[in-house]
Formats: sequence, C-alpha cells, structure tokens
Amino acid sequence: MGSAYVVGTFDTKGAELHYVAALIAGGHPVVTVDLSTTGGNSDADVSAAEVAAHHPGGAGAVFTGDRGSAVAAMAVAFERFLAARDVAGIIGLGGSGGTALITPAMRALPVGVPKVMVSTVASGDVSAYVDATDIAMFPSVTDVAGLNRISRQVLGNAAHALLGAVTRPVPAVEDKPAIGLSMFGVTTPCVTAVAGQLADDYDPLVFHATGTGGRAMEKLVDDGLIRAVADITTTEVCDLIAGGVMSAGEQRLDAIARTGVPYVGSCGALDMVNFGALDTVPAQYRDRNLYAHNPQVTLMRTSAAECRRIAEFIAAKLNACDGPVRFLLPVGGVSMLDAPGRPFHDPEADAVLFETLEGQVRQTGDRRVERVPHNVNDPEFAAALVAAFREVAGSAGRTEWERA
Repeated sequence: MGSAYVVGTFDTKGAELHYVAALIAGGHPVVTVDLSTTGGNSDADVSAAEVAAHHPGGAGAVFTGDRGSAVAAMAVAFERFLAARDVAGIIGLGGSGGTALITPAMRALPVGVPKVMVSTVASGDVSAYVDATDIAMFPSVTDVAGLNRISRQVLGNAAHALLGAVTRPVPAVEDKPAIGLSMFGVTTPCVTAVAGQLADDYDPLVFHATGTGGRAMEKLVDDGLIRAVADITTTEVCDLIAGGVMSAGEQRLDAIARTGVPYVGSCGALDMVNFGALDTVPAQYRDRNLYAHNPQVTLMRTSAAECRRIAEFIAAKLNACDGPVRFLLPVGGVSMLDAPGRPFHDPEADAVLFETLEGQVRQTGDRRVERVPHNVNDPEFAAALVAAFREVAGSAGRTEWERA
C-alpha cells in the first residue's frame, strides 16, 4: 500500500510537521522524514543523517556548514532516498529554502502519486518548483513558523487533502494504451483528426506545446505512462533556438531516445517563435515578420537560417533514437499561417527546413523522414500521420501492447 511521507526540516518546523503527520496517521500509515541541514538529531522516523547518506558524496557533502550548498546537496540526497521508497503520497512544509529542497524529489516521482507542498512562496510564480508535474501547491498564508489558529487550519486542510488522495483512489477506466500528441492552436485541425482516428485503439493525451507541455509529455514517457508519441507540433524547438518564451529546453526529445518508444514526429508550427505582447519582442527582432496572435502573444516567422538550426537540433535528437521513428514533412506548409496568402508563407525557409532534416537524419529501415505533399492541417496529412503511427506502434491497440 505504501506510506504517506511527511517531510521537512524538523529542527525548525517540527511542531507543524508532527501536527500534519498526526492528522494523516488517523487514516493511513505515515513516515516522517527530517531534511534538516544542521546535522542535529530529531524525533522523525528517518533522520537527516540517513537521508544525507544517499548523496553521491556521502553525508559530508551535505553537512557543510554553508546553508546554500547544504540545501542543494540535501535536495540531491532526498531525491535519491525517496526513489527507493514505497511512496503512497507525500506532503512537505517549508519556506523558499524548504520548497527548493523538497520539490525536486516530488518532481522525480511519477505523475499520479499525490504530492502536496505547503509553502510560503506558493502564491507566486511556482513554475520553477512544479515544472511539468502534478505538485499541488498550498499557500501557507502565515509563515511556517509555529502553530496558530490560521496555520492549524491551512496545514489541516493540506493534510486532509493528501489523506483523501491516498485513501480514495481514482476509479479505474478502460485500459487502452496511452499515447502522447503535441498540439498548438495553428495545428489543432490536424491533431484533432489524428486523435479521433486513433481513439478506438488508444487513449490520446494531447499536450499544448508551450514548453511545459512538451516537458510534461516527455515526463510521462519517462514514467512509462505513455507508450507511443505522435509529436505533430515540435514548435518548442523554435523558441529554444531563437530565444522565445515557450522553449521546452535542450532536453526536448531526449525521453524518446532514452525509452525507445514508437515515435512519429512532424514540423508542426516550426514557422514561429513565441513572445509576449508586441512591446516585449527583443529589439533585434522588431523588423522581422511579426504576427499578433492576441494582445498577449506575438509570433515571429522563423528565418531560413533559424530553420536550418532547428532542423539540425531535431535531426541530432532523432539520430539518438533506437526505437522506431517516422518524421513527416508537410510540404504544403507547417501551420495555419504557413499557406499561400497567409502571413508566414515562406517556401524558401520551409525548403531549408525540409532539406536539412532529410540530409542530416541518418535514415534506416526503422528511422525515416518522409515528404507529404500537403499542409499540416489537410486531412490527407492527418491520414499520413495515422498510417505512419500504426506502422510504428501497431494497429491492434491494447492487444498488441499486452503481447509486448
């Protein structure tokens, strides 16, 4: 069944952590874990020294006497410690330091394991702590510095939220294999068509390609929760290359290579880089082909030089994949905006993109780049994607995965 883990720095927040643990223990087994970096003793079930011993450099790498380096090192040790435990759910309490210490280990847990973080910084931008996972952030309202009429209520609500999650499992549904699809507004017709045509055999999970979306999709691939990918919209690579605001980072596509999952990709929205409102576009890009998607989002057409770099990045990633790969090139345009008469129609830039991919991907029987003479949103292109997906992932759906 696993235990509910109550974690934090017991040297400064022991009363609050014991209060939370007692509430959860009324309905589920609890393990308390001390993450203090001062090296002292506590009455937690797992001592800070035991956790620190999981650091690659041993406990001495954690208890340095310098708070900054100690917190960073304890975060590494705690992630390694937690990976070896049977975790039904986890709740942490902390300020900014404690939140930075605890959440990396939470992010490393599979999506679906209940995770609650009560934090003094939870009412601000929590993207650095949550990233692409399902951590529930509870603002502490008062500081996590003692029990009072407010903190008891907030901590109690958080404790009961975790208790409910670990004792009331989500009802099971039909177990069709899950597949990941990446989508943007300008590739919606294609992704909708592909998902619809595959829905009888698979459970399509659609991810918005905003940076977080790509990371979330690949996190689920790493967790073994997505069995194949239709990566129709690889636009996050544009933002990485040109400095846009929706990059998924250098690690985009690495999970595909690590796991070898069947993969079908395409050039969806590789014609655009994302910025905020028009006045936020960097000065060096002000004379480029810009399109106001809405008052908060400005799109910039990728140049031929940028398309070459984008293709080189994708090709290098695909060459690292040992699993079955198909990458389809929509010769008629890579988005709604990249079509005759539309603002981003640029056949020359597209030609550089396609030719670089064809030239740099090391093609084999299992890794192929294929041209399709249609726009990415044409029904014919969706049909080509579905055919390629069934070729690499199998057309028998659940039955084939069960045989594997």
